[in-house]
Amino acid sequence: MKIKRENNIPNHIAIVMDGNGRWALNKNLDRFKGHEKGVRVVKEVTKYCSEIGVKYLTLYTFSNENWKRPANEVISLMKLFRKTLIDEINLILENDIKFKVIGDKTKLDILTRKKIDDLESKTKNNKNMQLILALSYGSRQEIITAVNNLLRKNKNKVNLDDFINSLFTRNIPDPDILIRTGFEKRISNFLLWQIAYSEIFFIDEYWPNFNKKILKNIIKDYNLRERRYGKLD
Repeated sequence: MKIKRENNIPNHIAIVMDGNGRWALNKNLDRFKGHEKGVRVVKEVTKYCSEIGVKYLTLYTFSNENWKRPANEVISLMKLFRKTLIDEINLILENDIKFKVIGDKTKLDILTRKKIDDLESKTKNNKNMQLILALSYGSRQEIITAVNNLLRKNKNKVNLDDFINSLFTRNIPDPDILIRTGFEKRISNFLLWQIAYSEIFFIDEYWPNFNKKILKNIIKDYNLRERRYGKLD
């Protein structure tokens, strides 16, 4: 087999972090303990990506569909999210990481929106890596929002650049790798437009069991794949 791009680091990695609750229930723990463990994995993966030269890391943090969960769980998750932003600000600043949230922020409470705005402002000039959290996010909703934005501009004809620049991910390159943990084999309304040519990896581990060793092996596998984009060998 011909090896392509040996030791090449992907520019953009996107991850569906699935399985926190099931990990906890399998250990007879409260579901929230799984989310707490999942946050620690986020810290490990973020630090590792910033060290090896990944430029964009997008994490599916909370989907539009997650709003349907019990109210007490949603409230707890938002509290954990705000606490994590406070606790990990030094990690973000020390590693020169730019922080960004994509999604429908209007659904978020005012405290959460303020924490996001503060951290985005503090890190807007950071250059090493961009950490993008998809929060209150759904890809179908993103596409509809983009279409409505174009309609408001009275566009009679739209080209690729027009549409791409109307997405939440404008100025962010498409992912080279999409990873999903949690034993599931589906995309779950995540970056549907952006992953058209991404290499996809479904991992039979819950997110709290994910680690940089697994990610390192995924990158090795990625470097064995040929990305032809419809062209012949």
